[in-house]
Amino acid sequence: MKRILTMALAAAAGGAALLGQTTQAQGNSTAKLKACFIYVGPTGDIGWTYAHDQARKAAEKALPWLETKYVESVPEGQALPAIDRLVADKCQVIFTTSFGYMDDTLTAAKKYPNVIFAHAAGYKRNPNMATYMADFYQVYYLNGLVAGALSKSGKIGFVGTYPVPELKRHLSAFALGVKAANPKAVVDVKWLNSWFDPAKTREASEALLAQGDDVLTSAEDSATGVQTAAAKKIPTFSHYNSMYRFSKDYVVTGHLAHWDKIYIDFLTKVHNGTYTNKNLQNVDYWWLLNKGAVEMGADAGLAVNPKYVPQLKAATMTVKGQKVSVYDRLMALTKDMSSAKPTFDPFAGPLKDRYGVTRVPAGKTLSVADLNSMSWVVPGVVGDVADEPKK
Repeated sequence: MKRILTMALAAAAGGAALLGQTTQAQGNSTAKLKACFIYVGPTGDIGWTYAHDQARKAAEKALPWLETKYVESVPEGQALPAIDRLVADKCQVIFTTSFGYMDDTLTAAKKYPNVIFAHAAGYKRNPNMATYMADFYQVYYLNGLVAGALSKSGKIGFVGTYPVPELKRHLSAFALGVKAANPKAVVDVKWLNSWFDPAKTREASEALLAQGDDVLTSAEDSATGVQTAAAKKIPTFSHYNSMYRFSKDYVVTGHLAHWDKIYIDFLTKVHNGTYTNKNLQNVDYWWLLNKGAVEMGADAGLAVNPKYVPQLKAATMTVKGQKVSVYDRLMALTKDMSSAKPTFDPFAGPLKDRYGVTRVPAGKTLSVADLNSMSWVVPGVVGDVADEPKK
């Protein structure tokens, strides 16, 4: 029997965060583990937070000894009060699931050395604090191939959240894919400075479409970008979760997260003693296509909307001097990057930024550290990008 309790939790910023607790029957096991999650958005956002919460539920279902609790809608920079509350509730593992929680998580890890912490999308660690990411840069490149092939105007819209390294690498990977399929195309970016703001997303999406962008992708944590594009009969992409149900006519493909792959692995290793509060300093999950943590698809198991397959097969691009079908290239690269030892990387050199500075020399690729600190964007991106170096 499962029961769910939701109660109010006062947020430090004066807003309200919701605390949800789930308890699951444990069978004959007595070695229970309590893992708790802090979310930046509401669990019903359809995007980032929803994906994490679905993964929490999947982990709880897969691991009979696991008990979970969650706090939703906690503003970035305001995580410490929520962490204090979860520690008081005897949480043994705490996952903080937004980039902006990084410093608060590190502070808490030092304050509570007997608690295990894991922070999503960041790079700071401690003996009792790991980092993890199911990253989309490979899939954004693949989505870019599709966008470039489908665009007739050569103008593609990208609704960004914050201009942090994660978004800069995703935007750049997307633009590289666009340019590979359509060398004259550009990617117009507009920033929201918010992870979850449907009203701003609609406004930014409409502005991009009004200026002639005829394909749209949105990194904001709702289905608003998809819905806005579909209302204008514009091809678009699922983001973090399947958004195919919102428009089976215009969601072409997308990038889907399977955070449960990481949560189940991490929690199993905590439960069996592999991970402790003493040995996480160098534990950094960077799971991509070949770990099953991410997927290219309009829907789970649906790589490309069948409606668009003929158009993508008819579109061609040049690869090593040879013309190939964009669809065939898409499938070949998906297979390659899903293999144990991929031969292709979107950020293989030589690569310059949009100011002409060489960022990746020939024969090199960006390291995980480089990707996590990425400040520049590639040629083909149009629009302001904060903190972008010019030399």
